[in-house]
Amino acid sequence: MVEHILPTELKQRLDRGDAVVVLDVREPDELVLARLPAVVHIPMGDIPNRLHELDPDREVVVMCHHGTRSAHVASFLVQRDFTRVLNLHGGIDAWSLTVDPSVPRY
Repeated sequence: MVEHILPTELKQRLDRGDAVVVLDVREPDELVLARLPAVVHIPMGDIPNRLHELDPDREVVVMCHHGTRSAHVASFLVQRDFTRVLNLHGGIDAWSLTVDPSVPRY
């Protein structure tokens, strides 16, 4: 079972300087439309082959457009012994609506 984090909660944690890795699993063409700064970008389909790029001991917040793909990736990470994984509820779209309206919606 993967827990969720609200965009406003993630924003508070990032502002505090919490050591959280934000993993964006959207496709490269989606990043052109809207993105958050300082995220690790690994498209969903590349996760199995690039798993070594992530530290299973770090807290990871997985995000996508609306939260569906990120939920799948978060579950995959938990199955691979990542112990601190959260899914960004509502994805970047919810981030745009509740945290930063300057991030374009698409």
